Order: sequence, then structure tokens, then C-alpha cells
Amino acid sequence: MRFGPPIPRLQPALSIGNVGQLAVDLLISSAKAKRVAYLDEPSVLPCAGNDAFGPDAVGDLALALEAYESTSHNLAFIQQRSPAITGMMVSFAKNVANFISSIGKDHVVILSSLDSGKRRVIDASSRMQVYYLSSCNEDGSDPEYEKLGWKKLEEYDPSQQRWNCLASLVEGGDFSEDMVGDTDEMTINDYYASLPFTALFSACKSYIKRSDYLVTESFCQLAGNEPNGWNVPLSWKSVYGPPPDLSIF
Repeated sequence: MRFGPPIPRLQPALSIGNVGQLAVDLLISSAKAKRVAYLDEPSVLPCAGNDAFGPDAVGDLALALEAYESTSHNLAFIQQRSPAITGMMVSFAKNVANFISSIGKDHVVILSSLDSGKRRVIDASSRMQVYYLSSCNEDGSDPEYEKLGWKKLEEYDPSQQRWNCLASLVEGGDFSEDMVGDTDEMTINDYYASLPFTALFSACKSYIKRSDYLVTESFCQLAGNEPNGWNVPLSWKSVYGPPPDLSIF
């Protein structure tokens, strides 16, 4: 498998169907990335599981937060397998962004998914819908992504109260994290601002030169090349059974 322009750091956001985590496992496995660190983060619930990559479970533990690198592809990954503790999502996001910045990475991509029931319009002509947010422009747009046929998340409004709360929290303001999670009178626009990816995106936007949020199964289009054969990780078997048909990606 060959990737194009380097994307230094990839991070999943906990989401519906664990799409982000499964996508990162697939990319780690296919890029033959090596685990280089277990990350100790007090904001994340501890967990331990068997080997996620296989092909057989041999007792090589997978923990809550890990870092992987593929030197041949110039890629780095952070895999998150358990959620942040309630009320600590912004603290977690800031710690992650600070860590990524401290090790010299200046571009991060966050993979996540959305509830299809929340989509206002379903484009039946599209086999796969990809939504993005980018720090390239203040409104979240990016002309390079538009060339790929991707759609900016329309509900993103950086001037909206919930996004303002996140920005203030990330930058050390006095807002309470409870304000961000308050579901009273939540509108469809508020729904997106309340998801885990938003804190990560806001923190990375503040601390890192370039950050992007994608709702997609993989980021290979972004990297510049389609993969030449996927190496399906063991973690997928518990979800899909036998290796699925990945040609749809």
C-alpha cells in the first residue's frame, strides 16, 4: 500500500459504531505501523483487551490510549479505545492537542462518524457521503476537500454558543464544561457541537497548525492514493465476522 503526501498524525473520536476506532485499526494494520507508546491520560477511562491486530489473539494487550508510527509511510496514529470520563472531554482534548504539538506534529486528522438519522438531506445518488471540517478557513471550509467531492458539515457555525463555549474552554476561559454538555433545548445544530469530535477539533485547531475532521471509513483519498489491498485487523472480526468486502471504500 502506498500513501501520497504525509499526514503526520491521525486520531479517532469516539462515535456511533466505533467507526473512528475501526478505521484507525485498519490503517494501522495496512500501513504495518508499530506501537511506539502507551499514553497515560487521567481523563480517559482505563481498559485492556487482547491483541487488536492478529491474525490471532496471542495476549498482546491493547490499552485505552496508544501511539503507533509507520516510518515507511511517514504516518503516526493515536488509537483511543475507551471514552473520556464524564465532564473531562475538553481536558482530554487539550492534553491530546498539547501532546501532538509537543512532539512536532503540525497536521492532525480526526476520524469519526455521525448518526445518519440526523442528516437533513440524504443524497441517494452518492454511494458514500464524506463530511469534513478544516481549520484552513474560519468557516471550516477547504477548497482542496471540495475537489475530492466531499461536503463541509453544514451545521458548523463557529459563532454559535456551543462552539464558542468550546473555544473559550480550550483557550482557558471561565465557561463550565457542563454548559457544553447541557442538552436542554438542544437543536439539530447543537447536536453536532456536543459530540466528542468537536472538543478534539477545537483543541487541535487552537494548538496545532492544521487540523481536520472527517466523517469517513478511511482517509486514503486525503493522503493522495487508494490503497493496494487492505490488511484486515483482528478487531474487525468481532464486528463483521469474516473479512468484509473493502472494495466499497
